Amino acid sequence: MKSGEAEQVSERFRTALSLYELGERMLRQKLRRQQPELSEEEIEERVVAWLHRRPGAELGDGEGRPVPWPRRG
Repeated sequence: MKSGEAEQVSERFRTALSLYELGERMLRQKLRRQQPELSEEEIEERVVAWLHRRPGAELGDGEGRPVPWPRRG
C-alpha cells in the first residue's frame, strides 16, 4: 500500500471511530433526556445492552456464515 493510500485509509478509520463515539454520546443524551432519573451506571448498562441487541448485532457485525471461535485447523 502506498503512503497516500495508507493515510487515506487511516483517516477513514479515524472518521469511523469518531462517528461511533458520536453515536454513543447521542444515545446517552437521549437516555438522559427521556429518563432523567437514571444514574450514570444505569445509562451505561442500557448503552451496552443496546450495543448487544441492536439490529445486525445478533451474530456479530461480520458478513458471512457464523463459525465457532477460535477456529480449529
